[in-house]
Amino acid sequence: MIAYYLGERETRPWGKWIVLDIGPAYIVKRIEVMPHQQLSLQLHHHRSEHWIVISGSAEITIGERVFNAPNGTHAFIPLETKHRIVNKTDTSLIFIEIQTGDLLDENDIVRFQDVYGRI
Repeated sequence: MIAYYLGERETRPWGKWIVLDIGPAYIVKRIEVMPHQQLSLQLHHHRSEHWIVISGSAEITIGERVFNAPNGTHAFIPLETKHRIVNKTDTSLIFIEIQTGDLLDENDIVRFQDVYGRI
């Protein structure tokens, strides 16, 4: 099930996203993380994600692994794996997120840590 529509966009405390493409079991988003902001440490029960950093540099957490991700970095987040992306720089971070799974919905987010109080 896909609960998005093409062109859908949303502003979050850390930045914004827009849906670029939708298919039978996938969604492609362009995500912008503002300087010195971060997404929550989270996991998804129904989807995996593939991230491609296209502008800027990130710190990515996948499971227990934390690594720097400069422009051009690809990262795969398996189903039910804790993950986070952080922008520690003075410029915006932009990455492409490809979601695949049986339920593609913003309600499939389990937060463990969140600097914006959304747990």
